[in-house]
Amino acid sequence: MILYIAEKPSLGRAIADVLPKPLKKGEGFIRAANGDCVSWCVGHLLEQAEPDAYAPEYKSWKFEHLPIVPDVWKMKPKYKMRGQISVLRGLVKEATQLVNAGDPDREGQLLVDEIIAHLGVKGAKLAQAKRLLISDLNPQAVKRALGQLRLNREFIPLSTSALARSRADWLYGMNMTRAYTIQGRKVGYQGVLSVGRVQTPILGLVVRRDEEIANFVSKPFFEVLAHLTAEPQQTFTAKWQPSEACQPYMDEDGRVLSKGLAQNVVGRISGQQATVEKIAAQDKKQNAPLPYNLSNLQIDAAKRFGMSAKTVLDTCQSLYERHKLITYPRSDSRYLPQEQHAMAPSVISTVNKGAPELTQGIDAPNAKLKSKAWNDKKVDAHHAIIPTEKVANLSSLSPAEKQIYLQVARQYLMQFYDAYQYKETVVEIIIAGGLFKTKAKQETAKGWKQLLKQSKANSNVEANGQDEEELATIPPLTKGQILSCDRGELLEKQTQPPKHFTDATLLSAMTGISRFVTDPEIRKILKDTDGLGTEATRAGIIELLFKRSFLIRQGKTIVATDVGKGLINSLPHSATTPDMTALWENNLDSMSRKETQYQAFMQPLISKLDELITQAGSVLPTALQGVKSPAPFKKKSYARKGSKGQSTAKKPARKPRAVKS
Repeated sequence: MILYIAEKPSLGRAIADVLPKPLKKGEGFIRAANGDCVSWCVGHLLEQAEPDAYAPEYKSWKFEHLPIVPDVWKMKPKYKMRGQISVLRGLVKEATQLVNAGDPDREGQLLVDEIIAHLGVKGAKLAQAKRLLISDLNPQAVKRALGQLRLNREFIPLSTSALARSRADWLYGMNMTRAYTIQGRKVGYQGVLSVGRVQTPILGLVVRRDEEIANFVSKPFFEVLAHLTAEPQQTFTAKWQPSEACQPYMDEDGRVLSKGLAQNVVGRISGQQATVEKIAAQDKKQNAPLPYNLSNLQIDAAKRFGMSAKTVLDTCQSLYERHKLITYPRSDSRYLPQEQHAMAPSVISTVNKGAPELTQGIDAPNAKLKSKAWNDKKVDAHHAIIPTEKVANLSSLSPAEKQIYLQVARQYLMQFYDAYQYKETVVEIIIAGGLFKTKAKQETAKGWKQLLKQSKANSNVEANGQDEEELATIPPLTKGQILSCDRGELLEKQTQPPKHFTDATLLSAMTGISRFVTDPEIRKILKDTDGLGTEATRAGIIELLFKRSFLIRQGKTIVATDVGKGLINSLPHSATTPDMTALWENNLDSMSRKETQYQAFMQPLISKLDELITQAGSVLPTALQGVKSPAPFKKKSYARKGSKGQSTAKKPARKPRAVKS
């Protein structure tokens, strides 16, 4: 008997639907006509044991116990999941072949692997266990996946990475939360000071941005425009480029701070002759943006529709599980396997039938085109989020589901259009010895940007999060041509503070965290795309900071509360910046690719934790004096909801609980 262990019932039912009929439904499993069975995990069936499972005295929160570091890690069955574990125990004994059908990411890999280990599977049965990777719940896609089983042991590094992440979150979150909650009580703060490996650096980003805005002092700066005329009576403008001699009157960003200097330039150029010094024309092209991963979809949906990260994730899960209209959404990949290109005509046809408005009135997509999205080297357990081969009935979708489906479908269709092409011309002009520049852009082929026609009516944001650029025009010019500067114009502007974070910009910060890393040595190690958290956890981390009253929303902006500010200003700098955590996340990613060993990750983490606990004991969190603690957050805020991303630990009665990232 083959036993398929799915991550949750919806995936289990999708697998069972393509097995030999008739199907017989049991309690917690489905048996096919040939005797094969499908069962499921309902998310994690096991959870990290509480500290008191290692020593009874750890039930009390005392600083002298810290840091608590288990020698041998313990997992325990979740209370409500004991029945399903019992079902799996019986089926595993009966089975001759096991198939891990967890979701195609590191957490999905771990949650099935950990139950297989918990049930004591060893020897040949463990060695021969297979891995089923399903990204599309439609029957034809599930059948294809069943024909492409791999050995489960190929994915041991992915599982190890997820296990290391889980243990790191437990170690860091539990120890740091206990340490600072205990210290907080000494200055009169009565709430739980939840510290997490990922959540706290994210909170730190918001707090520092808020402080930067609060402390910002605006200052004036000045620009000069030359209003020019070329015969016959064709007018345009060019902007002054200050010379090196102007440096003493400029700031570090190259802005002129002296009004007198700018006024002098205006006076010198008005009514003067101008000479075209240089013309540089260049043909440029812009390829279509890649299909979405979850974070990029969340960022674009936040910009375009004002959706929170959690709303996008929940909507995607519905489109994936209930409607079966998109592929697996918790993906961090923006690439597709080469073999998937053969399905392009079918997927394009499906999209056109369900959402004809996407291509109405424009060139038809060319299924023979192959963008850089198809790249086997960039795809492993999962691929980019794309439409499935099921025709959408848009009238049956909620407004959010329709918006997200169309967004995913449009991004996929872009792969089958030529590049957007334009000619960029840069002109340098000399007026009274001063240099002025202007730039023009002339569109030559719309290519994939034809697909943006519908979205522009609702938003000025392009499908890849870019602001639509105005196409400036200039008259035909030649080098050495004499122009007339009719007048100079003084523009007085004010420096602007940075903007508060929004859902879109906070997610963008999490997915490209290297921009916010201060240590140059760590920044060298990180890639531009390295991030904090995973596709599956980022939305949950942001929501958790709201539930714990560390962050609040003010319209579309996200700001820190007094509690959030007090916590960040009480913690050591290294615990509040993304440097350390970004490096750990990079190592976890390397571990999943067999480039880093488990101990090479855990040992430095434990050493750093020792240092942080010692530091916590030496300083009182005075920034929290007089700050009122928020109402206790509910237990459900750190239960694992259906799949991945949030802590599974229970809160002891009448005792504050150390929580994870």
